[in-house]
Amino acid sequence: MQTRLTRLLGLDHPLLQAGMSWASSSAALPAAVSAAGALGVIAAGPMYPEALRAAIRELRQRTAAAGRSNAPFAVNVPLYNKRAAELLDVVEAEQVPILIASQGGTKGHLARFQSQGVKWLHVVASALHARKAEDAGVDAVIAIGGEAGGHPAPDEVSAMVVVRAVLRAVRLPVIAGGGVADGAGIAAMLALGADAVQLGTRFLLTPEASVHAAYKQALLAAGIADTTLVGRGKLPVRCVRNQFTAAVDAAEQRGEDTETLAALWASRSLKEAALEGNADWGKLEAGQSVGLIDSLVPAGALVQQLMAECETARQRLAAL
Repeated sequence: MQTRLTRLLGLDHPLLQAGMSWASSSAALPAAVSAAGALGVIAAGPMYPEALRAAIRELRQRTAAAGRSNAPFAVNVPLYNKRAAELLDVVEAEQVPILIASQGGTKGHLARFQSQGVKWLHVVASALHARKAEDAGVDAVIAIGGEAGGHPAPDEVSAMVVVRAVLRAVRLPVIAGGGVADGAGIAAMLALGADAVQLGTRFLLTPEASVHAAYKQALLAAGIADTTLVGRGKLPVRCVRNQFTAAVDAAEQRGEDTETLAALWASRSLKEAALEGNADWGKLEAGQSVGLIDSLVPAGALVQQLMAECETARQRLAAL
């Protein structure tokens, strides 16, 4: 199944694994995805430069051992990160073929990477931001709907609407993300006109995702209505409801001041859930599609399963 995006990046499948802090901040998950013909993504956000360098080299070793020496992969760098400049230097030095940039503008970075043949994918959550990214000269955009885990737009507009709006606004290849956990969802986004689909939560629930078992179990137990958007006054995060999100909701309902809410927000972290296994008080980041997932499937097998499901959905539509 080839699209503009698969041809641009050299992929077998129009499928991306989202860059997820801690879950893909190591080589195991992205290497398994890339070896299966989709795009594995290292999440550089929580990493220090030397750890990122080591993960890139290990990923290449793993894909080579799987018989995919030149398998495409990407590194996701949040541009607001205080270590962004150092992380970008590592991406350049290690000759990473694809850079995914989020939470920041391209100014001062894009030309440097494109001059070396690096493909730049930019994460957006609106048609306006997509047009700005296209005008800046990026190679493709990743349009994220409000259902997504992590940091979706605070307006919570669904992927079904955002993706169509972005497709109407730009001529670039568009990757759709948010609310997809199976092949039928992938087929739906391709039917909208997307050139590929990005899945986060589904790949989070794989054995290779490097997060605590308690985090994964909490997500497997969650339903489609069990997530909420918290931290709206700062950087909104979609999480599975737990004692932390209840405390934030209660503080907002009491009308606590901005300083108090900020202190409560900063008192807990994703790391607390992902690495330490505190599923009650850590930030259990996940998208609404968490309620569609009931098993852990190895990442490589999952890629094949998802594309087989997508083909089944395509054939069903063709037969109507």
